[in-house]
Amino acid sequence: MYVPKVNDYVKWNSQYAPVEGWVYFFDQSYITIEISTKPKEKEQLINGTHHKKDHVLVVCYSQYWNELEYVKSRK
Repeated sequence: MYVPKVNDYVKWNSQYAPVEGWVYFFDQSYITIEISTKPKEKEQLINGTHHKKDHVLVVCYSQYWNELEYVKSRK
């Protein structure tokens, strides 16, 4: 069985909706898949955050990892 790693690009053919993106976080019980990003508003940047983008993540629990398809990796 495929065990996902951070910075792998995966496709998840979930029964609810297909998802694809980069593995952003890994834990033994779940991963998060980054499906999109967008730049933060100028006001958000002024208010002290050091992150320049908002990330949209989907949680995939380990019992569904058999539904993941590995595509590629990045450094």
